[in-house]
This record gives sequence, structure tokens and C-alpha cells, in this order.
Amino acid sequence: MIEYATLPKKMAYVTLSPYKTPIKDYIMKKDIHPPYYPEAKIICACGASYTTGSTLPEIHVEICSACHPFFTGKQKLVDTARRVEKFQERAAKKTTLTPRKGKAEKRTAKQAARKLKLEEK
Repeated sequence: MIEYATLPKKMAYVTLSPYKTPIKDYIMKKDIHPPYYPEAKIICACGASYTTGSTLPEIHVEICSACHPFFTGKQKLVDTARRVEKFQERAAKKTTLTPRKGKAEKRTAKQAARKLKLEEK
């Protein structure tokens, strides 16, 4: 085994793998990492709160597993900047418009227009 004194300061060899390749355990630099909060709170808009570890002491989220439609089976619209209302307005406009003509109808209309042009000449 290699002694720690002979290695560079940034790494230390912990053990050798079965393939005789050294596994490196890099030492983290001091005073450059944000503080870690092991009891950080995650608070959802629905009121549910969870405890986890994070670099922020408190996190506010819009959707969690307690209110997400996939887990609850209920539809929930999260509207940001009136997107849902705008979509519903566009969908309503589309239903009030005249239905599209099919290819056959367009073709017969073009042929009728051509016949009129030929008759005028």
C-alpha cells in the first residue's frame, strides 16, 4: 500500500480494486462550498411540507407528490401568465369557425373557376 505522505495533496488512495486500478478519493477544498442544512424544509403551495437535506434552509414549490395529478388522479391546472385561459379562448374560436373544406371540394371549386375564365375569353 502507498503511504499518504508520498501522494499529492489533492488525492489519497484508499484501496485497490480487484482490477489493480487505484480508486481515488478526492479531498474537497475548504470554504468554497455553500452551507448544508440537514433539516431543510420543502413547503408546497397545497400546504404539505417535507424535511430533507439541502443547501437552502427553506424551499417553496408549486407541486408536490401530495397534489400532483399523476399521484392524485385529479386534474389540476397550474396557470402561469394566463396560459390556460388563452388556450381555452383559442380552442373556443376554432370550434366557431367554419369547417375545413376537403380536397375534393377545393378541386371542384378550382375547376369551376377555370371554366368561368375560359368562357369569358
